[in-house]
Amino acid sequence: MFQRIGPAAFKKDLGNTLALCAHLGQPQLHFPSIHIAGTNGKGSTAHMLSAIFTAAGFKTGLYTSPHYRDFRERIKINGELMPKRDVLAFVKSHKNFADQLKPSFFEWTVGMAFDYFAKQKVDIAIIETGLGGRLDSTNVIKPIVSVITNIGYDHQNMLGDTLPLIAAEKAGIIKPKVPVVIGETHPETEAIFLEKAQKTGSPIIFADQHLTAVPLSSEQTSVFYNIFENGKPYLQNIELNHLGAYQQANLCTVLQTMQVVAHFFEKFRDKQFMEQAIRKGLAKLKQLSNFMGRWEFISQSPSVLCDSAHNEDGIRLIVKALEHIPHEKLHFVFGTVNDKSPAKILSILPQNAQYYFSKANIPRGLDAISLAQQAENAGLKGKPYSSVRRALAAAKRAAGPNDLIFVGGSIFVVAEVI
Repeated sequence: MFQRIGPAAFKKDLGNTLALCAHLGQPQLHFPSIHIAGTNGKGSTAHMLSAIFTAAGFKTGLYTSPHYRDFRERIKINGELMPKRDVLAFVKSHKNFADQLKPSFFEWTVGMAFDYFAKQKVDIAIIETGLGGRLDSTNVIKPIVSVITNIGYDHQNMLGDTLPLIAAEKAGIIKPKVPVVIGETHPETEAIFLEKAQKTGSPIIFADQHLTAVPLSSEQTSVFYNIFENGKPYLQNIELNHLGAYQQANLCTVLQTMQVVAHFFEKFRDKQFMEQAIRKGLAKLKQLSNFMGRWEFISQSPSVLCDSAHNEDGIRLIVKALEHIPHEKLHFVFGTVNDKSPAKILSILPQNAQYYFSKANIPRGLDAISLAQQAENAGLKGKPYSSVRRALAAAKRAAGPNDLIFVGGSIFVVAEVI
């Protein structure tokens, strides 16, 4: 499975997914859906949309990947994990077919999610792509709107080594006549999306060309924003139950998507109803969607902060955001996977931090000694540890009460401490 072994488990082919869906009675066609791709922010965007729909009273399915601690985090309705009995029932019912088809872990999970959402008669399902878009197993749905958050460098060995090539793969989720929201405009990729949307006759809108989120203040668990549309006040003092500064762009993508969604759900044409759903959903984001692992403080004195950012753009945003958190000394518990070259990410990391290098407990985790050696070449000071937990324990021993410990580099590193 891709989560454990990486590219060897990636299949550039929708054949198995189409065969599995046919066997299951085409469940993906039995509910409206929103399809989300992008290099960064697609998980946050998916959870925000899920929370808003749940707050509005919709029975809301949410499919995301990968998971942290429990496989069922991938498949949720109104923030509740898919029950164990339903996972078992699906596997028992379709095991013989799976033995013949030999689907990948991801293909099998996508089929399970679609089957569960159809049987539970969800009102809407928010579906996040796993990798890329064009040949991702989720790309068999017919959504009411497609969303592409942004384009950056990640998985170049599978998606292409230039931004236009990566954008072309992500643009594969744009369907004929289905509206598409692009979160962030980029000079290298804008034309790719415009051309694909023109070919498919899909209305296209770039969220950042119309909406702006301005942070006002923050509390212990939330940030408050004013939202402007084309320079004019749109929504004032919106509470987002998440502290990550990088959510500004995702917030605009979500709100732009909700404007498009209003064309499909009459309830949302009532501006007061729409605003109430947005306010309640975003203010209770974690409670309503079971959102975890992103910019999450897991303890205090010293503060321990986790985030799952794992590519250049994501890490760059993290490093910038860390500058705004008051602390005396910065400690970094860091690990990554062995199918990515860490050199560029290591060059982005702050030189003034103390590092604790670790290998996540999965086969594709990069050896901590190798990582420490490469980090030393990049001018970073630190030691390797045999596990993430031991690295965090060492950081806690070394840190003063006013220090900040950051845990990240990979979702698999974060999964071991939250």
